[in-house]
Amino acid sequence: MAADPQLERLQVEAGSRIGGSLALPQLAAVARVAQRLRIPVSRRVLAAGNDQDVDMWVRAVPEGEEVALTIEQWQARVPSTPRLAVNGSAGPARLESAPLTWSVDEKLRLVSVAPELADETSAAVGEPLTKIFRLEENGEGDMPLLSALTSRSRFSDQTVTARNGGQQFVLSGEAIIGGDGEFAGFEGLARPSHQPEALPIIDGAIQTALRSPLDAIVRTAEEMTEWSADSVTEEYSAYAADIAAAARHLLSVIRSLGERSEAAGAQQVDLAELVEEAVGLVEAAANERSIAIAVEKSGAVFARAESRGVIQILVNLLGNAIRYSPKGSAIAIAFERMNGSALVHVSDEGPGIAPADEERIFQPFQQGRSGGEGSGLGLAIARRLARAMHGEIRLQTVAGEGSRFTLILPAA
Repeated sequence: MAADPQLERLQVEAGSRIGGSLALPQLAAVARVAQRLRIPVSRRVLAAGNDQDVDMWVRAVPEGEEVALTIEQWQARVPSTPRLAVNGSAGPARLESAPLTWSVDEKLRLVSVAPELADETSAAVGEPLTKIFRLEENGEGDMPLLSALTSRSRFSDQTVTARNGGQQFVLSGEAIIGGDGEFAGFEGLARPSHQPEALPIIDGAIQTALRSPLDAIVRTAEEMTEWSADSVTEEYSAYAADIAAAARHLLSVIRSLGERSEAAGAQQVDLAELVEEAVGLVEAAANERSIAIAVEKSGAVFARAESRGVIQILVNLLGNAIRYSPKGSAIAIAFERMNGSALVHVSDEGPGIAPADEERIFQPFQQGRSGGEGSGLGLAIARRLARAMHGEIRLQTVAGEGSRFTLILPAA
C-alpha cells in the first residue's frame, strides 16, 4: 500500500509497483509466515536490486488482513557475481570490479556505503559523508555534489579523497525524492579515479577454439569473391565479400575478449573511413527495420587509435541504436574536433535511457530497461576498448526523445 523510497525502489526494480503484488520474494516469505501464524516475525533477509544487494532485518506484524513490514536495518552490499559469467580454464574472468554503491540522506549523512569505501561500514552509517571523504574541487573550482545539493538534482564527476588511505574516487549520484515529494538525499556509484587494468574476458584456449573456424570462413569467402565472373554472379560475389567482412569483425571481437586493456597498434586512422566500414557491417540489420543511417559529409577525421577496435566500438553503438530505435526512424552519425580530441557522435530516435541507468548499462551483463537480445557485454567491452586507446565513450540522453553516444579519441 505504501513504502519508503528505498523499499519502493526495490519493488519497482523487481518488476512491480506500490499497489501491486509484493515482488521481493524474501520479504513476501516473511509476510506470509506472519500472516499464517498471526504473530510478529523478524528475520534477516538479503534482497537483490539492479545495482546492489541489500542486507536488511525485517519485522512483519499482522494487522487484521494486512501485514506491516518494518525494515530495522538497511545495509547496501556489492551485488553478487552475475550467474551468466564467462569462464576460462584459469577460473572466472572479470571485466571490471563490481560497482561501489553509496547513499546519503538529505543532510549528507551516510545511509549505506560499500565495504570498499569505508573500513567500518556499520560505524560509518549515520556519519557525515565528509567524515570518510574529502570533497575535491574540479578544474573550475566547483564541487558538483554541493551544487547538486543546492538544486536537488543529479550530479557526476565529483572527485573525493578517502580520509583513511588517501585513495581517490569519482562519485556520481541521483537525487532521491520521497513519497511526499521532498528531497530525501542522494544515491549513486563510486569508481576509482584510476581504473585497474582489466583482465581478459576469455582465456587463450577458448579464443583459439573460436578463431579457427572463423579463419576458415574468411578464407573460403575470400576465395569465392575471386572466382571468375563466368562462374558466379556479381551479386553472389558481393554476398561472399559481406561474409568475409563479418567474419573478420567477429575475429576482432574475439581477439579483444582475449587481450588485456592495452592500446596495442595505435596509429593514425581516418574515422570517416572506419565509420563507412562499420555502417556496411550493420546495413542489413538497419534495412530489416527500415532504419536510415545518415552520415555527416566530412573530410578526413584523423585520430590515434587501432582501426579494428574503433570499428568494433562503432558496430556496437550502431547495433544498439538499430535494436532499440522504432522502425522507420533514423540514426545520425556526425564528427567533431574539440580540445585535441576527435569525436564520433551516434544519435538515435529511440526511447532514451533513464538517468538511473546511464552508468549501469556500461557494466558487464547489463542491458537497457526494455531488454532485448544480446549478452549485455557490448557497451562494457566498447568502453574498455575506448579507454585502452586513451579515449572514452560518453552518453547524452533524454527519456522519450533518443540517445547520443559519443566515441572520443585522441586527435592525430
